[in-house]
Amino acid sequence: MELTGKTALVLGGTGGIGKAVALYLLRRGMNVAVNYLDWESRVPSLEKDLARVSPHHLVIKADLTDPDAAVSLADRTASHFNGLHVLVNNVERGGWPVVHGPYTKEQWDLEFAATLRAKRHAFEAALPLLLAQEEGAVVNVSSIAGKVGRCGPASPVFAEGYAAANRGVSALTESWARRAAPTVRVNELSLGFVETRHGPGARGWNLLSEGQRMAITNHTLLRRTGRLDDVARAVGFLLADADFMTGQCLVLDGGFLLGGEPVEEMPAGVIKPGESVLGE
Repeated sequence: MELTGKTALVLGGTGGIGKAVALYLLRRGMNVAVNYLDWESRVPSLEKDLARVSPHHLVIKADLTDPDAAVSLADRTASHFNGLHVLVNNVERGGWPVVHGPYTKEQWDLEFAATLRAKRHAFEAALPLLLAQEEGAVVNVSSIAGKVGRCGPASPVFAEGYAAANRGVSALTESWARRAAPTVRVNELSLGFVETRHGPGARGWNLLSEGQRMAITNHTLLRRTGRLDDVARAVGFLLADADFMTGQCLVLDGGFLLGGEPVEEMPAGVIKPGESVLGE
């Protein structure tokens, strides 16, 4: 899909990932509406940075756990820019065990409300507007917590409720891809340990010991955490270059899911060259 002149709605704009994606899409020539709810103190900086790139932006506060607020957000975006082509569904709430400790009922409910229900409200509000275009795309931003759960080096970072909610995102992605086809593609971007989410810049990162942080990077094949530009470019790929992809999950984790264990050299074996192995 050609991005220039199209309109995107990016959720979670006061977080590092939402802001990075919004700036990237502005640089690609898109009109961009950015949603936020909390981190109000970051809004002036967000506005300033967006304006530095392009005047074709809009910043809107909305609580997407409220379906009516989601409809209002989508309609306002489409009205302001005369249409909507892209939804970057980057709304979630995750509580690190190292930050929040044992789960409370309120924490569990909030993680499902933000990570699953708010995504659904945003998609349902945007879908009619996306279908009205010749082509459109949705990117559901999720976490590899939905694939690994709370175990190993990820134990201080991923809580059970957050992991369960993110596993649910994949089910939504597949269902929504069927509903939106063939006009609108729906894909998922599952993030590993990246800047401002699960990695450096996130609230809990500096609460981890040096050994815990090293265990995470040592378990990652590329031996580093992800950067914001890694995420923004992956979103750009799903929107602009993956025209034959829908209902799929692209994992951006540097190889964390595979683990950092080395592959041993191939052993010499016991069969001599030319020796028959029949009957073995």
